[in-house]
Amino acid sequence: MSEASEADITQPTQDERTMAVLAHALQMVGAWIAPLVILIVKRKSRFVSFHALQALLLQTAFFIMTMSIMLIWVAVIFSQILSRHGGEQSFYHLAGFFVLFPLLRLGFTIWWVGILAIVILYSIKAGRGEWAEYPLLGALARKMLKIGPGGAVPTAGP
Repeated sequence: MSEASEADITQPTQDERTMAVLAHALQMVGAWIAPLVILIVKRKSRFVSFHALQALLLQTAFFIMTMSIMLIWVAVIFSQILSRHGGEQSFYHLAGFFVLFPLLRLGFTIWWVGILAIVILYSIKAGRGEWAEYPLLGALARKMLKIGPGGAVPTAGP
């Protein structure tokens, strides 16, 4: 394979860059659905697939974290209800509930702002045609798509 054709493979077209930007940006309004649709529609493009899969993995991690926290929250509420003895109300249980809820909401807000920052940063990088990786999730996306750094097809070593 010549150097020119190999360079063309790893350099994304304007359409690919646009779709990669959309995969990142639309996750803020479409959650996991937008990156999934883009991943399915543009699965032949390694660049778009890589960026869409990263966005999809980020939304999956957010969903799993949210569901885990909500399950813990429901378990705490039911354990508080069941721990009451014969109608006795405990001020401390109620106070703990009202302290924990704002802290939980603050945690979700901080997580959402973090995702917003990631979306903006990686949308810009995708628009520039960079093969930028999310921390932790980027390496997983490359492994799932079986591509090397910069979109290169990994060669079988000796």
